[in-house]
Amino acid sequence: MQKFLADLASRGLVDDRTPGLDERLAQGPLTGYVGFDPTARSLQLGNLVPIMLLVHLQRAGGKPLVVLGGGTGMIGDPSGKSTERPLLDAATLEDNVARQSAQFARFLDFEAGDCAAEVVNNAEWLSALHLVDFLRDVGKHFTLSYMLQKESVKSRLESGISYTEFSYMLLQAYDFLHLYRTRGCELQLGGSDQWGNITAGRELVRRVAGAEVHGLCAPLLTTTAGAKFGKTETGSVWLDAEMTSPYQFYQFWINADDRDMPSLLRTFSLVSSDQLPALIEAVDTDAASRRAQRALALEMTERVHGGATAQRAVDASEIIFGKMDAQHADAETWDMLARELPTATIDLSQSKTAVELATASGLCTSNGEARRLLRQRGIRLNGAVLAEDATVDGSQALAGGYLWLRRGKKTDAILVIDRG
Repeated sequence: MQKFLADLASRGLVDDRTPGLDERLAQGPLTGYVGFDPTARSLQLGNLVPIMLLVHLQRAGGKPLVVLGGGTGMIGDPSGKSTERPLLDAATLEDNVARQSAQFARFLDFEAGDCAAEVVNNAEWLSALHLVDFLRDVGKHFTLSYMLQKESVKSRLESGISYTEFSYMLLQAYDFLHLYRTRGCELQLGGSDQWGNITAGRELVRRVAGAEVHGLCAPLLTTTAGAKFGKTETGSVWLDAEMTSPYQFYQFWINADDRDMPSLLRTFSLVSSDQLPALIEAVDTDAASRRAQRALALEMTERVHGGATAQRAVDASEIIFGKMDAQHADAETWDMLARELPTATIDLSQSKTAVELATASGLCTSNGEARRLLRQRGIRLNGAVLAEDATVDGSQALAGGYLWLRRGKKTDAILVIDRG
């Protein structure tokens, strides 16, 4: 288990840890957990850092526990928030818990014997608590001054924090105590914004059970530009394909800034220790090819969406950027692109003129504009210049059902053949 800590440190994934953790890891395997509040129906990229902590724990021989906050999610963690979260109803939380539970199987092994991962819902034990008993048995161990010193509370004193959010720390601390008692869990993992909650749980276990448990947190991941990792101009990048398409997911990694790549590779890639330095070096020595970005994009898209879907995302990207012959892509790849680009249907039971294609696709708003662009060789069909006097029928369709048109260098559209 000492390899666990050394591996995390080499990847820059250790921001802080409790005293004695090194010695405990030297004694052998242990169980560790990360808590996730199911405030959305899908995990997002921002959740991946603590997930990777569990991945490395399992790879080192430890047992990972995923604690979904069906109970704490009804309160909302104030950590890192400037205002109070909207409270979710029980039905929404239950649905979010079910959806997120399935996503962890893409990262963790749930059939690995003694190291098999488990997902538990803290609503199972928190919902059964009685307020008076909780205040007597848990609340008495925390002074007001101790709680006010925690960053998650201090940062909200001026803007305001409700008693509901203020008491979140006690609930999360109780999670650690419950997991220690029932599952022998000795380690809580999380981002650095969770350090106050982690140490509160450790203190409660020490006071109530007389045991020493541990915590480890990773630094919060931000981009070189100072943005929160996993955010784009359009919002969060989700693991659910209905919320962020596999193509967009792949593109997020492809478009990563060179300056961020060493950190992203160390944090998320599971390639061998022999390959990782070469990829990191390629960021500087082979920047134009974006080799590092392409390797990480494929690895992450395969992990989240499966190998076949990841390969289609690669093919779709290669087509758009002129690195793959459009004729070589299958129907599923064109269907993926049709979901990303402006798309219209067209009846090709009778052949259509080039002008009709240009206007039907929406690339041109009038026949006159279409003729002018066609004369200027400004429109391409399936990667080749479309002549003004050309006619097109179904035999020219890609994968039997698609026509790809491009105006200039970057404006694309897909025509899907209507099969009636």
